[in-house]
Amino acid sequence: MKFGIFYEHQLPRPWKDGDELKLFQDALNQVELADKLGIDHAWEVEHHFLEEYSHSSAPEVFLAACSQRTKNIRLGHGIVLMPPGYNHPARVAERIATLDLVSNGRVEFGTGESSALLELGGYRVPVEQKRAMWRETVEQCLNMMAMDPYPGFKGEFFEMPCRNIVPNAVQNDNSGSFNFTLNPNGTYTASLLSVGKKYSTSGKLSSNSKATNSIARPHTTALVVDWEMLLDGSESIA
Repeated sequence: MKFGIFYEHQLPRPWKDGDELKLFQDALNQVELADKLGIDHAWEVEHHFLEEYSHSSAPEVFLAACSQRTKNIRLGHGIVLMPPGYNHPARVAERIATLDLVSNGRVEFGTGESSALLELGGYRVPVEQKRAMWRETVEQCLNMMAMDPYPGFKGEFFEMPCRNIVPNAVQNDNSGSFNFTLNPNGTYTASLLSVGKKYSTSGKLSSNSKATNSIARPHTTALVVDWEMLLDGSESIA
């Protein structure tokens, strides 16, 4: 059995000067202590505009800070919001790889679609399309991590030309895989949403090449988790 800690950076009113500073510094101290105690994972959410409930709008910054104060604890995104209104898939791939490098290969990459109407509306993400957006962008983000070069994509919700996505994650070079926690209820085929050791694509690639589900990814593995079930609906904030 493994144990972890989970942060949302909750801060109930009334607020006074210095409360957010103390909130974040206390959390960093706790993660550092958890590492020394042998706790296995530290997870951080991504939320926007949810005053009091979660002040964690830049989890990649918090986890990067944790990486420099710890040695062994794994650092998890629980989760990265994947509709492109929140995060472009290439930026997610770049950030995950960079965090993996500065943490010496300790990243856990969880993805989700978001459910809070306050967040979705703030970034103009249509509620009825958010799952399809998640599905498209997660698949392409994983392709970006696995393919060199990334052949480009033109989909329903985002497009980009052929590019080399750098840097490369430590775990892509060594173990060849990440673990993924996937948000939607029900089970998706793990092989379609997994990432393996980065490999070179063959043949000529054009800027309008469209990657497909049939792309082979060597050494792939994935952990598919019904995140909303695990949280018992606590992520559904209207």
